[in-house]
Amino acid sequence: MGNDLLAFVVMVIVQLGFAGMIIITKLVMDGGMNPFVQSAYKPIFATISIAPFAFFLERKTRPKMTRSILFQIFLCSIFGITSNQYAYFIGLTNSTPTVASAIDNLIPAFTFLIAVPLGVEKMGLRSIAGQAKFWGTIICVGGAMLLSLYHGKVVIGQLGFHWKYAENTGEDVNSAHSNFLLGPFLLIVSSLTYAIWLIIQGRVSERYAAPYTCITLMCLMASVESVIIGICVVPKFSEWALNPIRVISVVYNGVVCTSFAFFLSSWCIEKKGPLYVAMFNPLLLVISVFLSWTLLREKLYLGVVVGSVIVVVGLYGFLWGKKMETSTEEIEIEVTEEKNQSSISVDLELQLPNSNGHPLESKQISETKAKL
Repeated sequence: MGNDLLAFVVMVIVQLGFAGMIIITKLVMDGGMNPFVQSAYKPIFATISIAPFAFFLERKTRPKMTRSILFQIFLCSIFGITSNQYAYFIGLTNSTPTVASAIDNLIPAFTFLIAVPLGVEKMGLRSIAGQAKFWGTIICVGGAMLLSLYHGKVVIGQLGFHWKYAENTGEDVNSAHSNFLLGPFLLIVSSLTYAIWLIIQGRVSERYAAPYTCITLMCLMASVESVIIGICVVPKFSEWALNPIRVISVVYNGVVCTSFAFFLSSWCIEKKGPLYVAMFNPLLLVISVFLSWTLLREKLYLGVVVGSVIVVVGLYGFLWGKKMETSTEEIEIEVTEEKNQSSISVDLELQLPNSNGHPLESKQISETKAKL
């Protein structure tokens, strides 16, 4: 009971941390910080924060690095950090925290769609679990398309209370809807690149059992990539200056949402499994909606609300199917192991000699068991 409560609290903290990242990042970029600059600083602080753990915790157990593994880590840095955060931050600049957190729920569906052709996942449409995964994926994508292409009337207007700093930025978060196609499109691309990263990272983890070292190398490579791209796109060094709120943003993104979240999520995956962690993704949507509405004066539109609900329904349908499939596989493995053990036991019994040195007959086997 204590472990269940602790795991629940830990996952709530993780989602609160991610929601805080979305709000602060949106705030500083609306205040004039270029998303390419934000993307360059984040992996730098992530590398600094996680490198000590890689050095002290894995220096004696770290396996040998090969060129193949290093190349796969390089691909992870491109898809999982560099491309992902560029698409995410630029998409967030042209959208709202509500839309960004809703589209994040597409990641399991995209991962499934990529994994099936690669043979990592099975479609299994003949089973109820396979159908749940398939239709859950379709519903997720449909909900994302709805909130991207249709806004409709305002369901909940601006709150009378405003955060003073948000007012001083001079930007209205709802004005991002003037470019409502670009924002959601890039956020969908961000979820797609993250799904690609999950597939590659899964193979890296199987071959290189040093997660902290892997993440450190990944962030280090992404730092170099992001800085080079950032300088090419934003050559004016005055735009790289960090005022107090920008420092809070880049340090928070790098430390809290990379190192801290990685530790907590890994602990929960170990204790409760990956499905338990994935089930908390919709909580990020709820927290982001509330914070964005109260602090950033966001209006909630009918299309965004309905689309977000559809995405969450599709996500839980997919996760339910995945859980059923996992449970079925575990039962099949247990039955197979029991059969193998029974077969081995029978083979050994048939090979037991009697007093004359001949194999025991079935009647003799029964009598021997009774004596034992």
